Amino acid sequence: MILGESGTGKSTSLRNLDPDSTFIINVLNKPLPFRSYKNLYNTDKKNLLETDDYRKIIPYLKAINERGKNIKNIIIDDFSFLMNNEFMHRCREKGYDKFTDMGSNVFNIMDICQNFRDDLYCYLLCHTEKDHANMIKPKTVGKMTSDYVGLAERATIVLHTQIIDRRYAFLTQNDGMHVAKTPMGMFDEPYIDNDLQEIRKTIDAYYNGPILQEVINQQGEAA
Repeated sequence: MILGESGTGKSTSLRNLDPDSTFIINVLNKPLPFRSYKNLYNTDKKNLLETDDYRKIIPYLKAINERGKNIKNIIIDDFSFLMNNEFMHRCREKGYDKFTDMGSNVFNIMDICQNFRDDLYCYLLCHTEKDHANMIKPKTVGKMTSDYVGLAERATIVLHTQIIDRRYAFLTQNDGMHVAKTPMGMFDEPYIDNDLQEIRKTIDAYYNGPILQEVINQQGEAA
């Protein structure tokens, strides 16, 4: 999960991903913020879907997981607006059923992504909001989604955009204000470049690399 406000480097972090192994779900149908994106991602290459309709997105996610073995990265940009758009499409509906549906749709996507094959990663790009404790967390619509689905809680890795001296970076650990998190030892620094291709390499090396001697020593000490 990549969290941050508009213009802080969420979509730009996609720029170095391999388009032959990446599929982008463009919720707002906005131009991607890097050079030559139309040649890299388009319907002819079958690596781009422009929609905010859950009824289309969910079957695509399932099909890519089951049959699209060449795809290693799925991007949903922007997950917050996927929720916002559904709310606005249904805002004139009376009653609370629409909120139940919205919570169910969000849960279904999270559940599908959590059961992807091991080599398929899903990146959910989200805007942010503050909770009752002033923590900056993913922006959601409806109490059910916020309280019961738990977006950040379900994600293994949560990176938060930061701009430091004109450098666009990702925060990797919770600093008491942002709900960023990564597994222990995955990243050496609290701030990393906003480059999902390099981040993907680091994640792969962390999970699939050799067992380090220091890990063996730690396990021995714990025993």
